[in-house]
Amino acid sequence: MTSPATSLDINALIETPPVNPAYSIARPSHVPSSLVRPYPYVLGAKTKLRPHSFIPAIHEGPEIFWAERAFNGVGGAWVPRKLEHLRKIYSDNVNFSTRGIAPYAAMIGEDWILLPMEADPPFHGLFRSMVNQALAPKRVAALEDKIRQYAREYVMNLKEKGKCEFMTEFAFEFPIKVFLELMGLPQDHVAQFLDWEHKLLHEPDPQEIIKATREVGDYLRHEIEDRRLIPREDLISFGVQIDKEGRTLSEDELLGFCFNLFLGGLDTVSTSMAWQFLHLAEHPDHQAMLRANPAMIPTAIDEMMRVYASVVTYRECLRETPMGGVTIMPGDKVVMATFLAGHDPEAYPDPDTVILDRAPRHVNFGYGSHMCIGMHLARREMRIALEEFLAEIPEFSVAIDADITYYLAAVVQPIALPLAWRV
Repeated sequence: MTSPATSLDINALIETPPVNPAYSIARPSHVPSSLVRPYPYVLGAKTKLRPHSFIPAIHEGPEIFWAERAFNGVGGAWVPRKLEHLRKIYSDNVNFSTRGIAPYAAMIGEDWILLPMEADPPFHGLFRSMVNQALAPKRVAALEDKIRQYAREYVMNLKEKGKCEFMTEFAFEFPIKVFLELMGLPQDHVAQFLDWEHKLLHEPDPQEIIKATREVGDYLRHEIEDRRLIPREDLISFGVQIDKEGRTLSEDELLGFCFNLFLGGLDTVSTSMAWQFLHLAEHPDHQAMLRANPAMIPTAIDEMMRVYASVVTYRECLRETPMGGVTIMPGDKVVMATFLAGHDPEAYPDPDTVILDRAPRHVNFGYGSHMCIGMHLARREMRIALEEFLAEIPEFSVAIDADITYYLAAVVQPIALPLAWRV
């Protein structure tokens, strides 16, 4: 990793979109100004600095602080920085709710929720029991050959070029191909899906998010209706056909399930792979170690996911809750920043250093009952991508003329990543 930023007063080095007054939210009166701290991870913000280099300075501050524009780029929220607090909130379904933490349905005046991400007990448990088999380890393992075939096709197409723009030529293309296969969606729609994904996750203009949400919702509703008429062997058909003791999914529940799969399938794996390949490109010793010992790859992936964690989710407080020296009040939003937890110095010795065989327990896939439903698929895709790339591509590095810019939210990632190797 690069040297950590010594100060969070780096506004000149971060491109942050202006606040739209129509969406601005005032700080609650119960939040003292002394607990308002700098927080660069704002929707639409970009930087040339490494996003994770801001984290050590944050860990020098309060255990939980208030950050302006931390919730969907407009609203303030509490930010716990310690692993133990994130785990506690993940596990607390009494004082904290996931419902309504994603803005999409509300922005277009609808009432569906992302499933299972925004579901609270007892419905969350029922829904997980209904859909767990869709992405269960045994079912995902059956996809091994198909996933490897896709990864190998991309790798072999790149091999003789001696370079690639990793984000567009591999990081997005490969997992999206797997996702489209699972969802039964046309492979030639990749460009449209990427455009929607960018607007949903990185666009600071609410009108653009609203437009993309409507378009994705309309598209998914059409696909759902199509599966009712002609069922297939795909996840949309699975959702349509679910029947657990007479309980099926409503129209809104089906849309929320498919929309959640759309978001998770199009970005999270791509982002994690980008950080893993960037790290290996800058650390030839680690690259050589994994080439010589491919059995280390799963453990190495977990360690790189910890150090380069990129995902933020949210909670809403339901009951007055003291924690970490503050009192979180009903209605307050809480930022669940996995990248802060991954660098918690009380949880991980030398937290900013990648130790490939550390085997950390991290929260990148969530924790407790809200563990990511696609976790097993994501792990398999990342492992296969590294296995195939390292087996066929010689030692690679970041291209000499690379000038990398990073998104700071909602998913922390390099926007482009030029890699090069000798042919």
